[in-house]
Amino acid sequence: MRKAFISPAKYVQGEDELLRLGYFVKTFGKSALLIASKEDVARVKEKLDQTANTYEIVLVESDFHGEATRGEVARLKAIAAANACDCIIGLGGGKAIDTAKCVAEGRNLIIVPTIVATDAPTSHSAVLYTEEGAFDDYAYFVQSPSVVLIDTVVIAQAPTRFLVSGIGDALSTYFEARATQHSFSNVNAGLPCGAQEGCPPAKGTKAAYALAKLCYETILEDGAKAKQACERNVVTPALENVIEANILLSGLGFESAGLAAIHAIHDGLTVLHAAHDATHGEKVAFSTICQLVLENAPQKELFEVINFALSIGLPVCLRDLGVETISDEELTEVAEKACIPEESIHSMPFPITVEQVKAAIVVADKIGSACKQDSQSQ
Repeated sequence: MRKAFISPAKYVQGEDELLRLGYFVKTFGKSALLIASKEDVARVKEKLDQTANTYEIVLVESDFHGEATRGEVARLKAIAAANACDCIIGLGGGKAIDTAKCVAEGRNLIIVPTIVATDAPTSHSAVLYTEEGAFDDYAYFVQSPSVVLIDTVVIAQAPTRFLVSGIGDALSTYFEARATQHSFSNVNAGLPCGAQEGCPPAKGTKAAYALAKLCYETILEDGAKAKQACERNVVTPALENVIEANILLSGLGFESAGLAAIHAIHDGLTVLHAAHDATHGEKVAFSTICQLVLENAPQKELFEVINFALSIGLPVCLRDLGVETISDEELTEVAEKACIPEESIHSMPFPITVEQVKAAIVVADKIGSACKQDSQSQ
């Protein structure tokens, strides 16, 4: 049996950790291409200048255009080559991070998230978009980032919605890992070594499953306290724990322990125009409830998830995502997209049909709406 586990070579988080960015750049050479928007550079400019001076390195700014497209990747590769950059830094949110992964192609890559809205920073994959902002393709690289560096002060100063959204993404990790384990399905950690290289897919490891379970336990314990800290722009042990859960535990968990129905239903929900303003993690939070309904999870577990989501302001029904009404045609479109052959929903430990997914969404919406109404009346 082939198993796989993938992770960054180094993960480090702490207060003012950005001041040590130059140390990691210097392990590769003297210069780095900084892929970040002007706004994100401005947020941390003082720390960037200080680390460059302290470690005598050069940060080549690139004025990231804001979208992870093939054209933008080609433009940035040319800048890196023209300046003989020794490594690549992706600083900011998901689009800057994905672009940096594509420019680095798995080599000499430092990821510096300025928000913790998803668990993508540790992964060896990226999403490419068209110039119009539509999904283009997934890209997989030979390894995860060389360094993932988190400045917890920067995270504490970011809008609280991003932290809560990241908790929503992390909320799914254990339940998808459990489904993948029960179905004995393959995990992303086996990629890109696949059919094109003549080697078999891989199953998850016990280590990855343990991390996924710890992720859930951590956000349940510290999620509400971490939100309170972020609202006050301060770093506390609870916030530190949730940052680790949102990025490291969830990131390693989803890649090496597996995805299942939750992220597939999320992908289906993206077809709803009314839900476009909801973040990835917000859609994932509601989709988590949908998977629990789909697999007929114990009532105690289902309500534990719903009550936790309500306690920190995560969506528990379609209305929370901006979807006031949904027609049967729209619901069918969501379910059909979630059930396409290449989707992770087929890692569930039983056969999946479009009608089952439609039913799970309807019931999850009904239960979530009722729970929210009950909580507001108390």
